[in-house]
Amino acid sequence: MTDDTNSRRDVEPNPHGHGAWQSGFANEFATEALPGALPTGRNSPQRVAYGLYAEQLSGTAFTAPRSHNRRSWLYRIRPAAMHKPFTPLPSHRLVANFHDVPPTPPNQLRWNPLPMPTEPTDFIDGWVTMAGNGSAESMNGCAIHLYAANRSMQDRFFYSADGELLIVPQEGRLHIATELGRLDVGPFEIAVIPRGVRFAVMLPEGTAGSARGYICENFGALLRLPDLGPIGSNGLANPRDFLTPHAAYEDREGNFELVAKLNGQLWRADIGHSPLDVVAWHGNYAPYQYDLRRFNTIGSISYDHPDPSIFLVLHSPSDTPGVDTLDFVIFPPRWLAAEDTFRPPWFHRNVASEFMGLVHGAYDAKAEGFVPGGASLHNCMSGHGPDADTFEKASRSDTSKPHKVSDTMAFMFETRTLIRPTRFALETAQLQADYFECWQGIQKHFTPGQR
Repeated sequence: MTDDTNSRRDVEPNPHGHGAWQSGFANEFATEALPGALPTGRNSPQRVAYGLYAEQLSGTAFTAPRSHNRRSWLYRIRPAAMHKPFTPLPSHRLVANFHDVPPTPPNQLRWNPLPMPTEPTDFIDGWVTMAGNGSAESMNGCAIHLYAANRSMQDRFFYSADGELLIVPQEGRLHIATELGRLDVGPFEIAVIPRGVRFAVMLPEGTAGSARGYICENFGALLRLPDLGPIGSNGLANPRDFLTPHAAYEDREGNFELVAKLNGQLWRADIGHSPLDVVAWHGNYAPYQYDLRRFNTIGSISYDHPDPSIFLVLHSPSDTPGVDTLDFVIFPPRWLAAEDTFRPPWFHRNVASEFMGLVHGAYDAKAEGFVPGGASLHNCMSGHGPDADTFEKASRSDTSKPHKVSDTMAFMFETRTLIRPTRFALETAQLQADYFECWQGIQKHFTPGQR
């Protein structure tokens, strides 16, 4: 699962860690913000250069197969254990055990975007859990959150012990300073923060800026690139386009807050220094970002709309071969060329459950009502597909010529188990009570006496 030809080592003097990206997916990276900070030939020498502390961060079991094992060695100013005791930080909008949510209706569900906050709200305070399955405690399943924020995290840092965070911005850029380096993502890009990695999110526009988007918190096996099978050796998301930062550290002392998420609950601790103090690191457990516009879209050039599995970017595999606990699928700009074919997604009922979001533009199966920042949920065996207007137009369109779907970026979190909406999601004013109406205008065309 690595691309060793793209592994890079930063050995240039680099006091604060600014520099080019390291490319490749889950490579064995090595990077240092001060020359010689990385030990040579060993992970934990008796004395580390610059008076640093060696610390291993493990994202998988020690005995996991080599091809799946993820861990990094960090060389930091102070060990991560150095903070005051945690105390509860109440949050009534987060869920991590989906056995305790209200009964899941078989209805098709759709929501308008979260409103931007009117009070100062940072990235962590702006979270709300919409749906999910499994539990963080069992390390199985996922939680799907929305976020809306209007200010940077101020002397505040966060980590989730529940799962890795797949962040999909819809509006506004995020500067994400992590222990292992800095990410910079906006709409049409994603960031993945591994379980346990500490970070802070800044809004580059300052106090007048705002940001909104989606988060999928993966409790299960780490996200990885899918195998390509008959597609061959290239296509979909290419490993070289995943970017991991070089080491960048802060040496700051003061009164800071460290917020932890464990089993769905938030906890806070006083900490007298910035935890983003890793001067060097090596390994394959690290944050990364990816530009969705670089996805190599595969499609039909003869007939029929293909299954959405060809739009798969990342997945979390299960114990059943060929069946995932979580798929991250996108619907980017693309050409439609299939002849004598109903080109939008067909009407369908799936054993899998689908939570969709829209980053930009319009989704080709819904002409109205599904807007950027909004979301929809179609659970196991709930019938869904194009609305009445889209069906009528697509049934009569000229398929002798290719058509470019150009101004769009939609995505889907798909799981093999039921996605259970939270009480907030079922009661919020953003829930579209009239969503079902988009199919009520579908006409009866049945003509038994004529083909």
